[in-house]
Amino acid sequence: MDQDTCCPKFDPAPWDDKTFEWKDKKFVKDRVFSIFNIPMNFGAVMKRLDRKTRESSAAIPDYMCLSDHTSKWNMEVYLAVDKEIPGGDNVTLSGNFLSKVYEGPFQNTGKWCKDFEALAISRNLNIDKWYMWYTTCPKCGKKYGKNYVVIVARTS
Repeated sequence: MDQDTCCPKFDPAPWDDKTFEWKDKKFVKDRVFSIFNIPMNFGAVMKRLDRKTRESSAAIPDYMCLSDHTSKWNMEVYLAVDKEIPGGDNVTLSGNFLSKVYEGPFQNTGKWCKDFEALAISRNLNIDKWYMWYTTCPKCGKKYGKNYVVIVARTS
């Protein structure tokens, strides 16, 4: 990465239309304040999580950060880590998951979600919980010329 990018270039191939299992995959969780689903302090929360992971010498596998839009006013973020973070809200995710990569402006999120639901139904899967993975910040997405978003869902 050069000085004009803060996010690594995302490779969609390992995540596009894939099923996989996680067993106690480690994350550190934080909360973002939103107004009508628009995150207001996302950057500050990510800087706080980044500082905590750096201070504990933790790695961030795949630079993954899952977002759970719990309401119009709140979003929980789950930053993948390779070890527990002292003072962090450490959580694990386990289960069977389905992922699919989408590309384009965020205004397409509704269409992406409908497509993802159809994909799950076509595989006889129930979506138990889903997350959005915004793979780059807007600045890096613009520089790379792609705005990839991955929907990751725990399924049954």
